[in-house]
Amino acid sequence: MRIGLAAYRCENGNTEYNLKQIERALAESRGQVDLICFGEAFVQGFDSLTWNYGVDKETAIDAASPEFRRLCELSSEYGTAILTGYIERAEDRIYSSCAVFCEGKAIMNYRRVSPGWKEIDVADEHYAEGDRAPGFDLNGSHFGLALCGDLWDEPELFKTDGVLIWPVFLSFEIEDWDEWAFSEYAEHAASLCREALVINPAETDTGTHGTAFLLSGGRVKCRLPFDKEGVLIVEAE
Repeated sequence: MRIGLAAYRCENGNTEYNLKQIERALAESRGQVDLICFGEAFVQGFDSLTWNYGVDKETAIDAASPEFRRLCELSSEYGTAILTGYIERAEDRIYSSCAVFCEGKAIMNYRRVSPGWKEIDVADEHYAEGDRAPGFDLNGSHFGLALCGDLWDEPELFKTDGVLIWPVFLSFEIEDWDEWAFSEYAEHAASLCREALVINPAETDTGTHGTAFLLSGGRVKCRLPFDKEGVLIVEAE
């Protein structure tokens, strides 16, 4: 199974632009991948929240929203499954979530279980976490799924003999990546799964360095250059 890891730029609060970026990545990788993956909160941008629920409930989207339906439509139009992080609204709660879209419908929705996505000293009870890590099945294969700090806070929930897809939002400097972050993330992933597929989006207004990489056996097996938009294509079973 061919999986594309899309390290594309997104803009905080500009959902229309970010959806166009998803469609652009789909078009540029059409016929080359079965599943294309984006980073944490890519649909709205990781720093799109104000921690004022009255404002943020309009930023977040639910399964009935036009944006969610558009992602369903794109998966059908391009014949490619889509995995992307987004800010979810469910009743009176907001989550950092990740959904998988395939053949015109959402086949799974995961809510981050670790609290590091939010400003804990400011966020009230409206900003919540999930409590399950079921993974998902696609084309006869099972994949684990975790968002960013999940693997550090709740590692036992995500142990698998197979492949783990790991959308993140990490604002390390390039020097940090080279000096310690790559090796630390690779060693940690090796203790939990056979391979980890990591996607870090680039945010245009925060200067976050976008990249995507495959971790296997405690090392970085392949990756995209920093800050170069593209899709890293890997084979996974």
